[in-house]
Amino acid sequence: MTDGQASVGQVRDWLRDAQRITVLTGAGISTDSGIPDFRGPNGLWTRNPAAERMSNLQDYVADPEVRRRAWQARKTHPAWTAEPNDAHRALAALEKSGKLLAIVTQNIDGLHQRAGSSRDKVIEVHGTIWWVECLTCGVRTPMADELARVSDAEPDPACRQCGGILKSATISFGQRLDNDVLQAAAIAAETCDLFLAVGSSLTVRPAAGLCEVAVNAGARFVVINAEPTPYDEIAAAVLREPIGEILPALVSAASEG
Repeated sequence: MTDGQASVGQVRDWLRDAQRITVLTGAGISTDSGIPDFRGPNGLWTRNPAAERMSNLQDYVADPEVRRRAWQARKTHPAWTAEPNDAHRALAALEKSGKLLAIVTQNIDGLHQRAGSSRDKVIEVHGTIWWVECLTCGVRTPMADELARVSDAEPDPACRQCGGILKSATISFGQRLDNDVLQAAAIAAETCDLFLAVGSSLTVRPAAGLCEVAVNAGARFVVINAEPTPYDEIAAAVLREPIGEILPALVSAASEG
C-alpha cells in the first residue's frame, strides 16, 4: 500500500495507461452535493441510530410508524435539490475518454446520470430513490407521484393496484439484491484493468467484495476515501485527498492518455 503525494503521481500514470476502468462509488462522492453519508463521523446513522430502522426491511414491513417516518424523510430527502459536483462530472468526462467500463454505485441519488454519465454505464447496486416499488405486486411508480399522496390523511400510501406496502426502489437491509445487477457489477470488476473505489467505507457487501474480485482478476486497485477501509491493505494506492479535488485532477490526466 502507498499513501501521500507520491501515490497521487503513480495513480495518475495508471489512469493514463489504463484501458478499462471500473469505478465503485459510495456516499462520499455525493457529500459535496449536500447529501450526507451514513457511517462517517457526521453520518446520518452516526448522529441518529434510530434512522437506520427505516432502512431495515423487517422493521419497515412490520411497523407502520417506521413507514410513516420513512415517508416524511423521503419528502425532505436532499436528493431532490442536490446537484452533481465536480467528482460526478469527472466520471462523466472519463466516460467520454473511452476508458470507462462502468460506474458501480452504492448511491441511490441518481447524480451520476444527472452529471452526464450514460444510464447503461451506471450500475445501481442499491437501487434508486427516484422510483417506488410495491413489495407485493412489484409495480413501479415515480417517487414524485407517491410523495404527492403523502398527507395527514394518508401518511403511509398503499399500492393503488393491489393495496400492498410501497417502498422506495432501494435495497434495504434484509432485502435481496437484483441478481442481474449483481452479475453486471461482477463482470465490470472482473474485466477492468484499473478498479477505483471512491467515497465508500467498503463495509457493505457484496459491493465491497468487488474490490477482491478486481484484484483477483489482475486489476490494479485504488482507494480514494477520507477514512480507512477494510480493503486498504490490498490496494495498490490509497488517497485521502478530498474527492471533489483529486478525482477531477486524476481524470484530467487520464483523458490525456
